[in-house]
Amino acid sequence: MKIKKSQPQRKEWPVALRALRHHNFRLFFSGQLISLIGTWMDPVAESWLIYRLTGSPLLLGTVAFAGQIPIFLLMPIGGIVADRYDRRSILVVTQSLMTALTLILAGLTLTHVVQPWHVMLLGALTGIVSAFDIPVRQAFIADMVPREDMVNAIALYSAIFNGARVIGPALAGIVVAAMGEGWCFLANGLSFLAVIAGLLMMTAAPAHPALQGSPMQNIIEGFRFVTRTAPVRALMLLVGLISVTGTPGVVLMPVFADQVLHGGARALGLLLGASGLGALCGAITLATRKNVSGLERWILVACNTFGAALILFSLSRTFWLSVALLVPVGFSVVLEMGSSNTLIQSMVPDRLRGRVMAVYSMMFIGMAPLGALLAGSVAHAIGAPMTVALGGAISIIGGIVFATRLSALRPAARALVAAQQMSGTAPAQKIITPVLSRQGEAS
Repeated sequence: MKIKKSQPQRKEWPVALRALRHHNFRLFFSGQLISLIGTWMDPVAESWLIYRLTGSPLLLGTVAFAGQIPIFLLMPIGGIVADRYDRRSILVVTQSLMTALTLILAGLTLTHVVQPWHVMLLGALTGIVSAFDIPVRQAFIADMVPREDMVNAIALYSAIFNGARVIGPALAGIVVAAMGEGWCFLANGLSFLAVIAGLLMMTAAPAHPALQGSPMQNIIEGFRFVTRTAPVRALMLLVGLISVTGTPGVVLMPVFADQVLHGGARALGLLLGASGLGALCGAITLATRKNVSGLERWILVACNTFGAALILFSLSRTFWLSVALLVPVGFSVVLEMGSSNTLIQSMVPDRLRGRVMAVYSMMFIGMAPLGALLAGSVAHAIGAPMTVALGGAISIIGGIVFATRLSALRPAARALVAAQQMSGTAPAQKIITPVLSRQGEAS
């Protein structure tokens, strides 16, 4: 079944909150508002638990890798599932499984029988579930709001995601110190119930036509659209580049807090909080947009701002200056990722949405393990500051390359957006087919 796009209510909503006038999105937003705080509490408690049990930085990285690598490997299959089956039903299943896995970890921790292998196994299982949950959740936004409100819906979701990114870790630190890690896991497990309740309360409509062909053909079709559609391909590559170059700043932040700025754990919290605050501001800024026109310029500016701020941060040896520089880092990376997400969703046909968003998620989330591995290896050779500066420089180069291609990409992008706004009518197909044909020949 496909979620029915709710009709606008009589109540007038502010421009920055206009997607909330749709009943289904309002339910989704409310559930995520609660759940995401628990989601951001979980990694803090989990990393502290592993460190308390083992004292091993290697195991910290191993547990993180075990949870992330299934997402990268299984995401294409998750994209097929998102396009073949009812997205709301899939989310009910995935959120229920995450509830169960998190509550199991909570039970093991609260009864003091938890072992590192428990955490690793449950993390890997959660990664498998996430490989289906993430692309479905990305594509699900288009089922809840009309196209004219998609920019705002994506921005509002990004706002609560990054707001939770500020609140969740701070709350986790308080709970871990006062009561232990198990209570963080319990809170996270229970928070999924808000999402499940919202999903069950949504109104539904008849399903869209089923996909034809084998699952492998469906996977190839999704990748072919990305590789042959020049604007989408360029945005995907830039997202992957920013994901890799931005990872060292996150992975190596404890090194900056302790060895470079000499502030310890308190400094680490403030540095991460500053980045989260900037990310929240970036999401709010994106929420003020009324349409996708001009977003490509925002991406260009954000990419270069991100790189410049990273370089300046790597050079700073003053704590509060470093904190201040992480605000534009967080602001620009969310603006770049959110704008790219919105533009891609505006260009992709509905029948390919899940598979294309699976590729987006692979570039955004799946590249993180590679970025982390590179960050550690390069930092070992040239030091943390130089590694972060190198990432910033590569980001700026990526922005420059994107700028040189912008004028050539705009006509195809506008044609694709126009085609999708016609909602799959015959004229829309007449626009899409020549555009893809020309791009295939150019490749």
